[in-house]
Amino acid sequence: MFVYPHIDPIAFKLGPLKVHWYGLMYLLSFAIGWLLLKYRAKKFQLNWTPEQITDLVFYGAIGVVIGGRLGYMLFYAFPEFIRAPWMIIKVWQGGMSFHGGFLGVLFMVWWWARKYKVNYFDVTDFIAPVIPIGLAAGRVGNFINGYLWGRVTDVPWAMIYPQAGPVPRHPSEIYEFLLEGVLLFIILWLYSAKPRKRMMVSALFLTGYGCFRFFCEFFRQPDPQLGFIAFHWLTMGMLLSFPMIIGGLFMFWVGNKKS
Repeated sequence: MFVYPHIDPIAFKLGPLKVHWYGLMYLLSFAIGWLLLKYRAKKFQLNWTPEQITDLVFYGAIGVVIGGRLGYMLFYAFPEFIRAPWMIIKVWQGGMSFHGGFLGVLFMVWWWARKYKVNYFDVTDFIAPVIPIGLAAGRVGNFINGYLWGRVTDVPWAMIYPQAGPVPRHPSEIYEFLLEGVLLFIILWLYSAKPRKRMMVSALFLTGYGCFRFFCEFFRQPDPQLGFIAFHWLTMGMLLSFPMIIGGLFMFWVGNKKS
């Protein structure tokens, strides 16, 4: 059994400005993603300039931040959002949704693809292998902040989170870091190492993330403001991940039918 090692969520201060580890994790993931996308563009000899790649990462970052915050307010804090819509700008108080950020990225990628006249699914296949980098960084940020802990358990590697009481819990942030981040990155990177049919890499991401997130939700404490959505086991994370699994399987079917 372990005790959560308290980590100051503030990495450093610049006068009145407080720089949080969570924000630094996002910046680090964008930087690594930018480098990996440049590598992939060169490897597959894509006719995309470095400026276009930088533009794509910038568009994606906007989608993550705006979509992530809006998704959290709609999916996890809707009553508060209706009561006080201006709460959406208070990102420093926490509250980001992967599924909202994912939808935001999909929209911004569509915008980028339209701007440069590139097939939409060529772009999603291109960026899908690097998305787990951001997922891994986000889970590290969750762990540093000491929230999104798991359910009560007696497994040997359980962790006591002081802010969650004296009982040991699953370190669910670590599970998600390993599955949604590390393992999904390895799978997608290896699968996309050679040319695939259009939509196949995107389909693998959707299916892989959906399955891993659905599985991890069995160990993660449900959001206190929502609890279980239904059946005493269905969580909002499961509900939002299930369409990704179905969508990924459908894309596999469609993609394999095409030449």
